[in-house]
Amino acid sequence: MKQHILAITFLCSGAVLLNGCVAGQGGGDYARGQARQEQSVRTGVVESVREVRLEGTRSGIGTVAGGVAGGIGGAQIAHGWLGALGALAGAVGGGLLGQVAEEGVTGGKGVEITVRLDNGSLVAITQAADEEFRPGERVRILSGNGVSRVTH
Repeated sequence: MKQHILAITFLCSGAVLLNGCVAGQGGGDYARGQARQEQSVRTGVVESVREVRLEGTRSGIGTVAGGVAGGIGGAQIAHGWLGALGALAGAVGGGLLGQVAEEGVTGGKGVEITVRLDNGSLVAITQAADEEFRPGERVRILSGNGVSRVTH
């Protein structure tokens, strides 16, 4: 029975971690609240593209899920006060691993795209690397409510 509880806890914590990946940061990803909102459109030419790493989320979900799973796993090692120590060590270790896992799963490759706008000014926008951009290409920049994205 205890093994089943442990397995379910690990599966649930994995599902919670993966749920953090739903919202993307690419040029084609929109938050639900951005639908049907007007955006300004500017056009220009790509000056340069640089690969970057997008930091993962640190919502605390990974820490909590890892802590719960680690605590249950650690409690299985022994009974009495040794079991309590095992649960404590498992919870701390699981929490740290859960935080690292959440950040790793939700982070990813990104690009910094520098665009010379048609009016001559330069802008740089960082987004997930879901489209390929090359210097010299004409692109659009869509902006609204503090969010900008580069698209073809």
